Amino acid sequence: MKPLHRLLASRLIKLAANLLKLACYAFHFAFPDKRFTLPTRDGPWIRSRHPAAIPRILWQTNFTDRVTLPVYLNYLFNRCMAPGFEYRFMITEARADFIRQHYSEQTFRNYSRLRIGAAQADFWRVLVLQAHGGVYLDIDAHLTWPLGRLLGPDRSSLFIRTKRDTLNNFFIASAPNSPHLKAVIQAIGTNIEENTIKGVFDMTGPGVFNRVLDVHRLDTVLYRYACIQGSFTNEHFQYLDKPQGKWNQEQKHSAVVGEDIA
Repeated sequence: MKPLHRLLASRLIKLAANLLKLACYAFHFAFPDKRFTLPTRDGPWIRSRHPAAIPRILWQTNFTDRVTLPVYLNYLFNRCMAPGFEYRFMITEARADFIRQHYSEQTFRNYSRLRIGAAQADFWRVLVLQAHGGVYLDIDAHLTWPLGRLLGPDRSSLFIRTKRDTLNNFFIASAPNSPHLKAVIQAIGTNIEENTIKGVFDMTGPGVFNRVLDVHRLDTVLYRYACIQGSFTNEHFQYLDKPQGKWNQEQKHSAVVGEDIA
């Protein structure tokens, strides 16, 4: 069981973030077209002299780098909670370029068959961590404890688990060349090639993690003591400029995997 102060910190952050989110409705009512730009790359605010098994890189992705105020506040809060980490961000096109440059033609072809942005982001996150290491956070996720203290210098990976003792993938911390991520990458590739699974969750998302990894053999933490979602922002603010909406709406009208064009 985690100390009471960790739980208290999580709940206070969530409360403050939700209050800011309410205020953002008034802001965007007054300034409906105002957007804020996420940087492609930003160095650490504080440089550490001590080595760490997990590289101090914070990774995020989104369909655009022009975001609403709640999403930008979420970004700023994470930067404050991880001042010793470099920040790297990729939009849709940059994700594809990265995979083309760092992985095999077959992996790129598999990635290119994914038709829903969230599925692409699912695959990209494990590929980028396998290549470079670091910490991945969903664009609507925020830390509840300082990231450097959460990971420490010696951990080589950290996954979050849900209340049901299952894994989720909106937070992943890993050193490069991880056997755990290798298993997930192989499973996602097979899912795409066979194309028998209909939903994003099981094709590329948490369903894959729970099928190929054993939560009891991993270094895990209950999500609320590391990272939670949807406090600063919500679907309205996250998809304000995306008429297709969230992935669970997209998959009602679009197949997750398309035909191999090669």
